[in-house]
Amino acid sequence: MIYDTINQKLIDYIKIYTLLKEKLKWKVADQRTLMLIASMYVVNKKSFDSDRFFQISDYIKNNVGAFSILKSYQRFTTAAMLDIHFENPEKKFDELIEWYEELVKGGFSRGTFTYISAFSLLKDANPQGNRNEKIERALAVYKGMQKKHYFLTSAADYPLAVMVANRKEPIDELIDLIEEFYDQLHENGFKKGNDLQFLSHILSLDYETNRNELVSRCMKLWDTFNQLGRKPKSTHYPEIGMLALIEDGTEQIKTIETVTKELNTNKLFKWHKDMNFMMAVNLTLSGSLEDPSFMETSFHSIIEAIIQAQQAAMIAAFASVTAASSSGS
Repeated sequence: MIYDTINQKLIDYIKIYTLLKEKLKWKVADQRTLMLIASMYVVNKKSFDSDRFFQISDYIKNNVGAFSILKSYQRFTTAAMLDIHFENPEKKFDELIEWYEELVKGGFSRGTFTYISAFSLLKDANPQGNRNEKIERALAVYKGMQKKHYFLTSAADYPLAVMVANRKEPIDELIDLIEEFYDQLHENGFKKGNDLQFLSHILSLDYETNRNELVSRCMKLWDTFNQLGRKPKSTHYPEIGMLALIEDGTEQIKTIETVTKELNTNKLFKWHKDMNFMMAVNLTLSGSLEDPSFMETSFHSIIEAIIQAQQAAMIAAFASVTAASSSGS
């Protein structure tokens, strides 16, 4: 039953991607951006209406300054996020800009990563919450990360800092927790670097499972992928982390491999094998989220948040590659 759900998601993903490619092939230099947008609609179970999508995109383009990054391809990923999560996306875009400017005022640098962070705050905003307190706490988490790993930490870590800051513990405890994951995983064969830092951040969002258990799950997942013939790369660490958050993560691997193979043999996607693996994990996990027994657990909301964090990381990763060539679109 779950595989039938995932197979339908795969069909929908290909359909939306094909539509986007037809409309945007001359406006988006990196086709992986379109893969990402298509997956966002499918994972969030939101129907894709191209007229609505382009209306929101045009609104964004027409309501930012001449040199804004949102004049470029990033307006399309931003339009997708607003369309998926809000009934009144144009109004919410105006609020997004308010959050963005508050983040800049609070010490964050201008750019792609701050827009993504602003969206995260906008989506989770509590009308009664203290906006300045949220921003100060997120910046404190970021600075704590930077203190531990100065050369690894950059503006690309803003979105995860915002997510980690949602936990209630003191900042020092959160930073120590992330560092403990980082060190334990490295001691067990994971390579130091940005990807391991991302994995450590993901694991820190789970406040229920024993930390040693989470590390053990990561090792088991790594070994299982190896046994099935896939040689995981450090770029796959975020996906390992997402799977480690669910108790039966290893049981999802065969389905993930099946979906990956289907994408790798599709002429639309055959040149993007690493991206196909990410998409397969997202589609498989989002299919599992629809299982009634899983929806009752607290992990449901955590996994949804992680998928969004991963999407944010991919948007950010594409930014440096495509912004220059797309800025005139």
